[in-house]
Amino acid sequence: MSFVVAFFAGAFLCNAMPHLTAGLRGETFPSPFSEPHGKGPSSPLVNFLWGLLNTLIGLALMIHHPFTPGFNIDSVALLVGVLVMGVFASLHFGRARREGLF
Repeated sequence: MSFVVAFFAGAFLCNAMPHLTAGLRGETFPSPFSEPHGKGPSSPLVNFLWGLLNTLIGLALMIHHPFTPGFNIDSVALLVGVLVMGVFASLHFGRARREGLF
């Protein structure tokens, strides 16, 4: 069961990165709170707070179910979570940018 938690920890931590960086740079970026949801622009403050929440959730999952880094199922699951979220986010936000939504 810990590998499922590690997967979601990786997904939350990966999702935090674009929101935190957009917020810290003072740029708009889509978030679940934008119109249309996940495609329109959200303010830098909303993105920073959303990124911070994702970071806290990812870290809380890792603290609640700690694992030893290395070549093991938990580390692989964490990396797969990062990979899945990263691929999804890059395709989703690339499509939204091409459509001129932000």
